[in-house]
Amino acid sequence: MVHKILQNMITDEKLDKYFDVTGRALKKLKLCCPEKTHLDKMAKDYLLMAESYFSDAQHFRDNLDYINAFASLNYAHGWLDAGARIGLWDVGHDSVLFTVD
Repeated sequence: MVHKILQNMITDEKLDKYFDVTGRALKKLKLCCPEKTHLDKMAKDYLLMAESYFSDAQHFRDNLDYINAFASLNYAHGWLDAGARIGLWDVGHDSVLFTVD
């Protein structure tokens, strides 16, 4: 029952919005940690996690699994926000696409 309710609440428009926001955030960030440092490794790891969840979201959407698509987008953006918040990449103080400042 809960699954059906959630499925009806996650519309194409909502997914489009979150794909857009997360996609723009992925394109905006710039790696800024010194290469071959622990922070550089963390930045690349966080980015890989975000990109992987974003890709998973696309896969789920293609298979009409909107609940898992939406969940994956939220995880992807969570990794992006976490990385931006701790300074793993430069996001230009963008507090619209990221939870910074």
